[in-house]
Amino acid sequence: MKKPLIAIVDDDQSMREATTGLMRSLGLDAEAFSSADDFLAFPRLRDTDCLVTDIHMPGMSGLELHRRLVDLGVSMPTVLITAYPNENLRARGLGPDIVGYLEKPFGEQELLSCIHSALERGANVDSD
Repeated sequence: MKKPLIAIVDDDQSMREATTGLMRSLGLDAEAFSSADDFLAFPRLRDTDCLVTDIHMPGMSGLELHRRLVDLGVSMPTVLITAYPNENLRARGLGPDIVGYLEKPFGEQELLSCIHSALERGANVDSD
């Protein structure tokens, strides 16, 4: 059985490393990217089971990345994270594939709950 693949897209290196390490410690496959463009060029993009992305990044934002995936026809459960919470942004960002909106600093359990929801959603889609 293949391990679920979690993609972490964040311009903050320490956040990428911590989140990737947490995912791997739980037996998940994790890949980290410093930009949305790097993730879009990832050969296993369509194999990704869940995307964890920072909203505020240089270049393409996490929200723009999610919209680009939708435009490409890629349905991917997504967790949005931000150090700059904004209720308007939160309201705009919450769509069918958005499984979480976390404000930094967030606890491991908050993130894991979102990841669990994403993986459950993917399992339900696969079994339909």
